[in-house]
Amino acid sequence: MSSPAQGVKLSEKLGSYMKYRFLLQELIGRDLKVKYRRSVLGILWSVLNPLLMMLVITAVFSHVFKFEIENFPVYYLTGSLIFNFVVEATSNSLTSILNASSLIKKVYIPKYIFPLEKCLFGFVNMLFSMIAVLMIIIILRFRISWTFLLFPIPMLYALVFAIGLSLVLSALYVYFRDLMHLYGVFTTAWMYLTPIIYPESLLENMSFIKYIYKLNPMYHLVTCFRSVVMYRQVPSLEQNLICIGISLLMLVIGLLLFRKLQDRFILHI
Repeated sequence: MSSPAQGVKLSEKLGSYMKYRFLLQELIGRDLKVKYRRSVLGILWSVLNPLLMMLVITAVFSHVFKFEIENFPVYYLTGSLIFNFVVEATSNSLTSILNASSLIKKVYIPKYIFPLEKCLFGFVNMLFSMIAVLMIIIILRFRISWTFLLFPIPMLYALVFAIGLSLVLSALYVYFRDLMHLYGVFTTAWMYLTPIIYPESLLENMSFIKYIYKLNPMYHLVTCFRSVVMYRQVPSLEQNLICIGISLLMLVIGLLLFRKLQDRFILHI
């Protein structure tokens, strides 16, 4: 049973979030305006960018490398949508505390607001990019089922995971500025360890690598998303529990580390 003190702390945290929710909305709106400022097509680039990348990747990997993946454009988009969201959200969150240093020094704002806002901004972009997936499904006349309606569930798993990882990265970056360069290399390796542009069957005969990539959180998040969108399947209980466990574990780690380090941010920004 939770104690009255724990209940008070939880209500205080919820009250804090409600108090600053308008600031979150303003920051997300600002980022949208900045990203598409002076762009003729504006927010349509959130749809066009994945479509153009899909055309390039399909041309290279379907024809040059002869990867035999049925409905490759849908396969690629369903993988890249989730992966690119996590990478975009965490990469933008990496410098979020440092970039907000002038504001942090002037007024009191819960510092977690800044990495959280970058994740929510990335989530909005992912929702717009989902239009690209729908367009390709319609153009290719790809058959879908009612399971398609479950697509927000793996997206929410990815959001929780991204928030946790963003809290870790944004806190560590205040102390270790080289993390930006290291993370860029890491995300490149991370992409190749996730079956986005190649079939899982490619690694079936590589037992060691097969076990490694199944330890990859993005493998499970991408597979869960593909199950409901592409393979017309309801993710199994085990698959859901793995995704929930991965996401919540990362969120808890992020919250604990961020809480431990945030009091000394002011000395390093």
